[in-house]
Order: sequence, then C-alpha cells, then structure tokens
Amino acid sequence: MTSSPIERAADSFAAELARQRTERGLTKKQLATQMGFDPSYVSHVESRRHRPTEDFARRAEAVLGAAGAIWQRFQEYDELRNARSNPVHRDPPVPEQWMPPGTGLIVEQETAALTHHDDSYRCVIRRALYNAGTEPVTRYLVRVAVDRYPSDPGRSNQHHRDHPLTFGELELRAHCDDQGNLEPMDWRAKHDRDAFKEFWLLFENAEGRFPLYPGQRATIEYSYTVGHEKWGPWFQRAVRLPTRRLSVRLDLPAALDPHVWGVETSLSAEEGPLRTPLVRHDEAGRAIFEWTTEEPALNARYRLEWRFRNQPVSPADRTESPTRASDRMRAAGIVQRGADLLRQPARLFDLPREETVAREVVDQLRGALTRIDQLHPFSKGVGLAATQLGIPWSAAVIRPPDRSAELIVLLNPRVVDAALDTDEQYEGCLSFFDQRGLVPRPLRIDVEHAQWDGQRVITAFEFAMARLVAHEVDHLEGRLYVDRMAPGVPLVPVEEYRETGRPWRY
Repeated sequence: MTSSPIERAADSFAAELARQRTERGLTKKQLATQMGFDPSYVSHVESRRHRPTEDFARRAEAVLGAAGAIWQRFQEYDELRNARSNPVHRDPPVPEQWMPPGTGLIVEQETAALTHHDDSYRCVIRRALYNAGTEPVTRYLVRVAVDRYPSDPGRSNQHHRDHPLTFGELELRAHCDDQGNLEPMDWRAKHDRDAFKEFWLLFENAEGRFPLYPGQRATIEYSYTVGHEKWGPWFQRAVRLPTRRLSVRLDLPAALDPHVWGVETSLSAEEGPLRTPLVRHDEAGRAIFEWTTEEPALNARYRLEWRFRNQPVSPADRTESPTRASDRMRAAGIVQRGADLLRQPARLFDLPREETVAREVVDQLRGALTRIDQLHPFSKGVGLAATQLGIPWSAAVIRPPDRSAELIVLLNPRVVDAALDTDEQYEGCLSFFDQRGLVPRPLRIDVEHAQWDGQRVITAFEFAMARLVAHEVDHLEGRLYVDRMAPGVPLVPVEEYRETGRPWRY
C-alpha cells in the first residue's frame, strides 16, 4: 500500500532524528534524558509508533544542534497535518517563524555565480543571512575546493600537489551589506591544503566590528578567482545551513559551444538529475545558464558539469592515470592486504596510564585520514584503523558521510550488541582498494569503547554509521570484510563498480 504524504513526512522526521542522534553518538536513552522525555517516547517516535509534537521537535533540535534539519522535517509534517485538518488556505509563515528560536544562522537567499574568463574562473557568492539564534554572529565559514580532473581523483590529487592552490592567487574580496551600509570584511585562514581552503569571513575590519545580532539581517558577498589550470568543468553548491532559496548562474563563452547538465544528491537519495531544468539564454557572446530551487534539503549537493564542444582536448588531458587505486593508498602509507598485522588482534591501551600513547596514535590516524581523503570522493564516509598504518594499537577514527560532522574516535572498541535485522551493501577497504565486496551487516550495533580517562561507554550506531564502525572494529580484531561475505560471492573490480560517489541506500 502506498503511504500518504503525511505518513511520508512523519517517516522523514523519524529518519532525520535517528540520523542526527546516531551521528552524535547518543543512545535513545541518553537523548531522552537530555530532552527531558521518557526513553520509550523517543523510541516510539523513531519507530514511527508516535507522531512528533512541536515541543518534542523543538527540544530535539536544541539538544542535537541539527542546524535546523529536525525542525524543517517537523515543519513539513506539521504543514501537511494542519492542511488536512483545516483545508482553508493559510498564509506562509513569516521568516522569523521559519525556524524555532535558537536555530542559529539561516540563509534566506543564496546566489552563486561562476564566470569563465580567458584563463580563469571568477566565483561570486551572495548570501542574505538572518540570525535566528540567541548569540551574535561574528564570523562565517567559507570553503573553496578545486578539482582539476573530477573523474580521476588520484590524478587530480597529484596535479594539485604539483600545482597547489594558494590564498594569494584567489584574490579574495568580501563585504557585508548591513541595511545599506557596505562594510569590507576581513578574513582569517582556517585550513590550507593543496586543493582545499577554509577561511573565516569576519564581521569586522580595521574600522571596527559589526556583529550580526539575534533577530537581525545582513547580506554578505565574497568572490575569488581560480585559474583554468586548477579548475575542472564543474561547479557545486552544498547546503550546510537552513536555506530558503538557492540560485546558481553559470556564465560561459558561447563561442566554445558549452554543453551543461546538473546532478543533485542528498543524505536520503542517490545521485540523480536536477529536478528542474537549467535555463539558457545568450547575450553579448556569452552563454548564461541559470537554475533555482526553493528550500533545498539540508546537506544536499547540487553540481553543474559541462564540456566545451568547440575546444580541443589537450594532450595532457588525454593522458591516463598510470597508477591503481591500491598503489595510491600504499603511497599514502596504508598497509595492504597480505600483511601479517592485518590478521592480528590489536593491542589494548591501558588507560589512563597510556593516554599519551593513545593520543599520539590518534593524531597519526587523523593525519593519514586527511591525506587519503584527498585521493578519493568518500561519499559514504571513511574509516581508518591503526593496524592499517602498521600500528598495533586498538584505535580507529571514522569520518561520517556528512563531512561537517565530528570525527569519531574509538579506543579499545568491541561490539556488545547487534540488531537481528541486517542488509547487504558494497564496501571498500583502503587495504585493497582495487575491489569492492557485498557485505552483510547489522542495521544497528552497540559498541563499548574507552575514553581518554579509561572510563568505558557504550555508543549505538545505526545504518551507514553502523557499517562504517563495524568495518573498523573488524580490522582491530584481525578481520577483513571478505571474512563476512557469503561463500562464493565474488569481489567486484573497482573499474566495474558503479556506486562510487553515492551514499548507501536505506
């Protein structure tokens, strides 16, 4: 039987609640305690036996700090529920009511424009912001990522190692329009990698500070330039804050006969075409492509790609990457299949006595994860066990599929409980990355692990996080995912694997 829209909206709320709770490592009981609810009520909401209330949604949003995601799902459900009980037309909510108090920063309108010049691309981003939080906003995080060969991560990574992007060449410019007053914005670097830059736009300059106070609005605009030798044929927007409207404009030379298409992905759907078409119009020798969406889903990604049909491909761009995926991982320091250490149980830390050793191991894991994260688009998330670096200690780190989520650190982990319900999904392993295998895993696991002071805690993981964590715990116990596969099921060469860049489906 086909479910109704209101049932689907309630299911969407429950799924978002479970995802946010799991990513923050909270059990249902722990979340219920922080929210002031009975644990059985949280369990019933997640299992769809109870429908969410406004009070429940507000508390869940506040406790989990979900950047408006939980509240958005509730608003979608609540609108359908009220429409069914009162079909009379209701005016749309005013902006202040769009998110609950304490939500934080909201993007009411984002306009992103990319213009191709003779030898470079100029990107201009304009965001109308509203502070729905309870604290003044004094800075805004901006990310700039380049990828010269998006279909060949290894080659692109090598290219950017040889030709790193620098802050100097970006020619950063930023200003804030606060009720008609244009104020230049200073900036401060946060991360500086070969192909990735993060920096804070500051609500201040040499003349003083101008914070965005609760209940106030302001528009920020920033721009940067990247040479064509470092920018491939793609332009992506990621929705990291609650956003009401997103518009994208691509300005390309008409003489190059550009062919443009778009794809979108989200946490709940695999990659697919844009739901609404790009609109093209030509003016003064330029081909202008425009696209707009209303209230995009949090964490959704919208990507435009193109090729110039009237531009010959250079010999350098025809060159095939000579190295295999496993060779790139080996070069990054990952121990490969066949090494004895991968089949030996890891040594447990004696905490807190060996806390210093544990922290050094985790630092090495973090550094290695940063290196390998530039070699492949890990849309499903990625984990790394100490044994994969040739380190015989029981430690692992996991980066969730949501790149903005906190890195998970596990010390002396062991699975103490697992759901009877399982599913099969394809997994890859950094220690033999030329292949993928279909692996059955439980949909939920409870993992006991140590904190720095030696205290033991139990964390529940579900769905994708359960799979990622179980994979790394297996490594620390001397198992590989091939040990979990059904007899006779073959491994799939990575060249034939078709799920790269797509999240696991649940």
